[in-house]
Amino acid sequence: MRKIGIPEIEDIATGAALLGAGGGGDPYVGKLVAIGAVQECGPVTLLDPEEVPDDALVVPIAMMGAPTVLAEKAIGGNEYKKLFDMVSKFFGREIYAFMPIEAGGVNSMLPIAAAARLNMPMVDVDGMGRAFPELQMVTFTIGGIKATPMALVDEKGNSCIFETITNKWTEELARSVTMSCGASVSVSLYPMSGKQMKEFGVHGIVTRSQQLGKAIRTVKDCGNQTPEEHFLELSEGFKLFKGKIADVLRETRAGFNFGKVVLEGIGEYKGHTAYVEFQNENLTATVDGKILATTPDLISLVDTETYIPVTTDGLKYGKRVMVVGLKCFHLWRTEKGIELVGPRYFGVDTDYIPLEERCKGGN
Repeated sequence: MRKIGIPEIEDIATGAALLGAGGGGDPYVGKLVAIGAVQECGPVTLLDPEEVPDDALVVPIAMMGAPTVLAEKAIGGNEYKKLFDMVSKFFGREIYAFMPIEAGGVNSMLPIAAAARLNMPMVDVDGMGRAFPELQMVTFTIGGIKATPMALVDEKGNSCIFETITNKWTEELARSVTMSCGASVSVSLYPMSGKQMKEFGVHGIVTRSQQLGKAIRTVKDCGNQTPEEHFLELSEGFKLFKGKIADVLRETRAGFNFGKVVLEGIGEYKGHTAYVEFQNENLTATVDGKILATTPDLISLVDTETYIPVTTDGLKYGKRVMVVGLKCFHLWRTEKGIELVGPRYFGVDTDYIPLEERCKGGN
């Protein structure tokens, strides 16, 4: 158990943006929401998963929709209380703690804001260890946990509770309502017991985000190493490419941000080309026509000077970035995990090969 205040939020937002694999929304927007709540209501208690009773009701809080929309539309302020009341009334007992559903610039921050405003604890666990675009793409689905009852509320006060037959159906129906509500809403889903959360959650995700954020903030304090070596060592990352952004193709379709960023090599990669394709999150990294990483492994772009993550929303012509690969949580490498979030699910015509094997020369 420890407290999360404004300094911790700064580092968590940066680190979660790296784990967000290009998606998860603008960390600056999410950070402002969390800092505002903590300034008004005080710091948040962060619980280790093992500190939560097995029979406690634990609920993730998140935003759903296109992250680009959230930057303009924002959050009303009453959504968290509305979600708390809806879920507590459904179960006939109060929620014990909130948790993030994923690591990302926005969804790592909203549970902090909700916990601060409702004076509740938050658990150091999530359901992805990164960010993914669809709500059935969580480790809890692998564990057979239902996404519903799922509570949804928009900034105008419209609300509903879904009960569906599969988690994929939850995604389909909730996505339709999200589009009707202006492409961004607040949600609570995957209500679960403390026991289920401990068994299938990605433990320590908030702490890992904070450690990565601190590593990025202090990247120049690297002793005998170069900042790049220091960053790659602390993040346990694989350097896939360094280049200047030559083109960005993007569109918002069915509540998702789709696109492709094309890179021209710089430094030791001069004369080479690469591209990264994304659906909210980066899906594949291809260098000189050869795929070097695919989902569910993490593909992140970072600024070559500051190592601050660049989300898909922040891609701009001329920016110099390093493409970094990070290993995903072990459950994503199981048969069920690859079926849920592997490259073929996203229409990429290749089998999943672990990042470390592709970087050694796998096909």
